[in-house]
Amino acid sequence: MAVVGAGVAGLATALACARAGHRVQVFEQVGAFAPVGAGIQLGPNATRVLHDLGLEPALRAVAAFPAELQVRSATDARLLGVLPLGERAQARYGAPYATLARADLHHMLLTGLEAQTQASLYVGCHIDSAQQDSGAVQFRTADGMVRRVECMAAADGLWSKLRSQVLYDTPPDATGHIAYRALVQQADLPENLRSAVVTAWLGPNFHAVTYPVRGGAWLNAVVVEHGAGGGEPDNWSQPASPDAVAAGMEGAAPVLRDLAQAMGGWQSWTLFDRPPLRSAALMGAARIALVGDAAHPMRPYLAQGAGMALEDSGCLARELSRPGLSVAQAVQAYANARWQRNARVQKRAVRNGVWFHSSGVRASVRDLGMRVLGARVLDMPWLYGYGA
Repeated sequence: MAVVGAGVAGLATALACARAGHRVQVFEQVGAFAPVGAGIQLGPNATRVLHDLGLEPALRAVAAFPAELQVRSATDARLLGVLPLGERAQARYGAPYATLARADLHHMLLTGLEAQTQASLYVGCHIDSAQQDSGAVQFRTADGMVRRVECMAAADGLWSKLRSQVLYDTPPDATGHIAYRALVQQADLPENLRSAVVTAWLGPNFHAVTYPVRGGAWLNAVVVEHGAGGGEPDNWSQPASPDAVAAGMEGAAPVLRDLAQAMGGWQSWTLFDRPPLRSAALMGAARIALVGDAAHPMRPYLAQGAGMALEDSGCLARELSRPGLSVAQAVQAYANARWQRNARVQKRAVRNGVWFHSSGVRASVRDLGMRVLGARVLDMPWLYGYGA
């Protein structure tokens, strides 16, 4: 089989399928991997997949495992609610809640794949087109080479070229939100800005999230604000100044404004997405399965983009390995198994975005509900318990 794209979704899919005994070829258009993004949160549903891939020791070596999630008001820093993580999450769901640098997750998956003798990785190899017939998927690389495989996983991201050929749909839409991300060593921050927990700061038309990575030695910060942005498919990450980050946090508490100034290396992303999945047909067709953002981009308000990609990878490997199924039947079974869950997470992420960025009376109701209900609002067994 071929996997197109060597990001988190593609590497996880390739590793899962290789471990299941399939010969896998991975094609990545960039010639060399560079650190992309900043931090990433992985709920127990996602770390469970990494454990299944044999990566638990590697995860332990590079991640942080915060003891709790705190939700605070972004305007006055009041504590609104707390969700215990750490040992509580491990005991309840059988897997930890982890925070880590995206580059470390990517390296972990890449190292795992390179140890698989039945997997091959080709970098600097752009897939120009793909066509299916009754027996194979035929595709052409940019250098003119033609290959045929029994199955293809399209994991080429939000701007997937393969999706457009399989589904013939329109490009992603801008959400009207911009994300700013930065990663810095905690030792370089003032004491009051360091943190060992996940903190979500909810404000009018913006929110921020901070959490430790790399065993707690580094701090990741994400700020999502309303704004038009100007990202392009091939250049959608841009350097940003601390002043630009702070400008969108009108009325923010001093601690957040101080954090925006203290963090260096801010990068901005214009956020794009697609409507939530409406049917299994949007997860693949015949011998081509869509995986991760190629199928279901996630808004960042539930921290589940990587989690759903990891779940996809495990599901596709299982269905392709199920006795008695043809490749097309396995892809259909994968799509049937995944589309409703992915759609539910997409819808919940959109709803969270409205909830996070509320103002006025709606924000007051939100804050009161959070203070009264606390963990009962924040815990999501339907999400974190998946696959347990």
